[in-house]
Amino acid sequence: MVAQDFSHVRHWVFDLDNTLYPPAARLFDLIEVKMNAWVMRELGLPLAEADRLRTDYWQRHGTTLAGLMAEHGADPWPYLREVHDISLDRLDPDPGLAAAITALPGRRIVFTNGDAEYAARVLDRRGLSDVFDAVYGIEHANWRPKPERAAFDLVFAAERLEPKTAAMFEDDIRNLSVPHALGMRTVHVAPAPHPEPPAHVQHHTDDLPGFLGRLT
Repeated sequence: MVAQDFSHVRHWVFDLDNTLYPPAARLFDLIEVKMNAWVMRELGLPLAEADRLRTDYWQRHGTTLAGLMAEHGADPWPYLREVHDISLDRLDPDPGLAAAITALPGRRIVFTNGDAEYAARVLDRRGLSDVFDAVYGIEHANWRPKPERAAFDLVFAAERLEPKTAAMFEDDIRNLSVPHALGMRTVHVAPAPHPEPPAHVQHHTDDLPGFLGRLT
């Protein structure tokens, strides 16, 4: 039954962080330390207030960066390069995931709220560099983050993607709302399903290679 739901899909869109690697790697623990340090230094805030602001901007703007740009005029490139300057030693290659993605029919792309350079580093560490046809970072969305409709419109236009023949795989449940509204198949990738999944979440998996393997 699951395979039938995806039989029409010819564009496979994957988020990066906590989707193409397991959340147990906890890369965001490292990134959040860097984010807080940036906010403390640039805005002159103590740690507790920087941490509160970082979370508030993520909730209200989609990403901390979007909030910093909107409310403080932050330059995105120095910020992104600083917060993504982390070790990726927590990540291991995943040949099973690489094989499952490679077997999907059609184009396979990454669409992340991080930048494409950081995405390339993560994909290389995971052994996934050669399985995707394109990688789109937030710079390709004119710095608009998922879940904003404008971010999807810009990336999908660049990719010439027809949403009704596409699927989206995401760990952040907010970021599946627009894809569902556009007619895409939606898959929430997370260790546990949402206790009350909204209508825009059509499938859940805690085993992305296994889920993809059932589609081909």
